[in-house]
Amino acid sequence: MTEPDYWSLHEEACNRGETIYTDPKTGFVVFTRVGLTERGKCCGAGCRHCPFGHESVPTKRRSQRIQQPAWLTGSRPNGSGETVILFWSGGKDSFLAYRALMEKQRFAPVLLTTFDVRTRIIAHQELLIDDVINQAEALGVPLIGVPLHSGRDYVEQLVPALDLMPACKYLAFGDLHLEHIRNWREEAFKANERTVAMSLEFPLWRADYAMLLEDLAASGAQCKISAIVADLPGVAVGDDYDANLIAKLPAGVDAFGENGEFHTKIVISEAG
Repeated sequence: MTEPDYWSLHEEACNRGETIYTDPKTGFVVFTRVGLTERGKCCGAGCRHCPFGHESVPTKRRSQRIQQPAWLTGSRPNGSGETVILFWSGGKDSFLAYRALMEKQRFAPVLLTTFDVRTRIIAHQELLIDDVINQAEALGVPLIGVPLHSGRDYVEQLVPALDLMPACKYLAFGDLHLEHIRNWREEAFKANERTVAMSLEFPLWRADYAMLLEDLAASGAQCKISAIVADLPGVAVGDDYDANLIAKLPAGVDAFGENGEFHTKIVISEAG
């Protein structure tokens, strides 16, 4: 019989009004959300179930300590324009989506990134969370980090992050043309009571690749290969992602790596 995960034990304990539960793997006693709420404020220790957005954890230490969604940069939305939360991977697609949103001047983006709570690595891109913090700071854009715990529903883990921006009505994604990914997002967010009324924006949907590459070059940012999944002879992690690299890709490989063949990292200078 499979032991219940600690998140299930935590929720059961909260439903009973209990302030602690025992972690089944470590045997440690852990404060529940109920117990931490009774304290009235964040203690700054980076508790697993912190209900205060880790507000007392110093910003510079949050990337390595937070267990729940929290702001990872000192900047906050400035109140100009409608806010959109842009899901940010640190790669070219999310960067180009940011540029598309800024060009339309309709939204003031806030970045949201998810990462593994144990390794502090962003899936697929294989970037450390500190890499993305550097990107957000170079852009001067607020960033929310969401540590992902195994065994928990993805959208449910995002809810505390969205609660940091309670007035925000829009979520944006850098998807290009994969229907099944877009459909999954739409279904997943419609199934959650917190996100069902939010509008999903896809600023790059079916955009022309040549135009996207022109915009990437015009941005002044560097784009590097950060991870390779498929067999791509002559392509290595750290290579520049540009027209020359695209020309080396084997037949059938998507020029933007949309089928997961490779992933990228954007390097942004503060001047850019």
